[in-house]
Amino acid sequence: MHTVLIIDDEEKLRSLLKRIIALEGFTVLESANLKSARKILEKETVEVVICDVKLPDCNGVEFISAIKQLQAEAEIIVLTAYGNIADGVLAIKKGAFDYIIKGDDNDKIIPLLNRAVEKVQLQRKVRLLEQRLGMRYSFESIIGHSPIIHDAIALAKKVSITDATVLLLGETGSGKEVFAQAIHYNGKRREENFLAINCSAFARELLENEIFGHKAGAFTGATKDKKGLMEEANNGTLFLDEIGEMPVELQSKLLRVLETNEFIKVGDSKPTKVNVRIIAATNRDLHQDVVKGKFREDLFYRLNVFMIQLPSLRERKTDIPLLAQFFLKQYADKTNKHIPEISKDFIKTLLQHEWRGNIRELKNVIERSVILADGNTLTIDLLPYEMQHVSKTTDGALSAFELASAEKLHIQKVLNYTKGNKTEAARLLNIGLTTLYRKIEDYGIAYSKE
Repeated sequence: MHTVLIIDDEEKLRSLLKRIIALEGFTVLESANLKSARKILEKETVEVVICDVKLPDCNGVEFISAIKQLQAEAEIIVLTAYGNIADGVLAIKKGAFDYIIKGDDNDKIIPLLNRAVEKVQLQRKVRLLEQRLGMRYSFESIIGHSPIIHDAIALAKKVSITDATVLLLGETGSGKEVFAQAIHYNGKRREENFLAINCSAFARELLENEIFGHKAGAFTGATKDKKGLMEEANNGTLFLDEIGEMPVELQSKLLRVLETNEFIKVGDSKPTKVNVRIIAATNRDLHQDVVKGKFREDLFYRLNVFMIQLPSLRERKTDIPLLAQFFLKQYADKTNKHIPEISKDFIKTLLQHEWRGNIRELKNVIERSVILADGNTLTIDLLPYEMQHVSKTTDGALSAFELASAEKLHIQKVLNYTKGNKTEAARLLNIGLTTLYRKIEDYGIAYSKE
């Protein structure tokens, strides 16, 4: 039930309004002056305040700011006398929802109240969504207690409050997009768009079109103008994942954006101005790519304004139990299972694994284990076969040869499952398509084809 506060020193009018509003199911509070109204607002949650302009202890228009300070989400409807419409207009300028003329607009009060309540409810939903979004993308949501991850978080916090271009370096699955989102949502562009694109997922022409857009008639099928992500992210952030896979021809267009804040769409002759923060990420060694001519040196230095190296999971193994417990709760809730515990052997095996797929791989392993689990504990038999039976050297360390064999076997199984569809296999393996091609060639993997 929604609550309305009526502030008016005319008792008859106040009583009339109270009867009209109460009959519609509202809870109605009354006050004859602003002093008592302030006390009510300090104690009660009120959706709408109906306030007369002329009151014995203050002007109702001047009281609007005080109401907003006490209850920011409350909407205010001002009561004006006939001939004093200017007071109502001034009230709206100061933040009131609307105004009505006393005695003449009684039939308008309920529709106006309903619209004001709808606005309050919408504001509350937006606030709750913003709170959830802030919690989801806060730096505190990044799991880990190891010093190496804390150092990376500390750097990200410092750069988040600036507009500096950021380059995130790290292996596939190490959390680069999570860091990019945290940097955006904890910065001054948080209210604007955060858009992301994987540069390895598109051919050159498609990637150019996705990032920069096109003009109508630029090519066959281009029947109307299309905004690219660069324009859609204006005033916000564009995350360019796997930037090392961007074709050299497009690197010059990105360099122009970083230097001049403008670009030319496909098929256009005039530049488009933008104000976009760029966060880029790669698992490649860009220094080596520059030496080999695969990556522009000038673009590298423009991107490398503020570099953050994200650790692999192998470098922060002390965080594995914490991450495993986090993912367990996430997937147990998702599947409506009660699995509060993880066995010691399960954790021990996780700690021995090399985690070439990093956090993404761990997440997938836990999800699989939760799906298979019938009891209230994750046990070692729920882990993938290769993890359960990996060979060990005499000193207890994992054998590099056996790890390679396990990786080869796993890739082969996934390729057989996808019937040779490498794009789908790369997605399931959580690795880049170029990485998959390289491993197929390195291991000499044979697989069934479509």
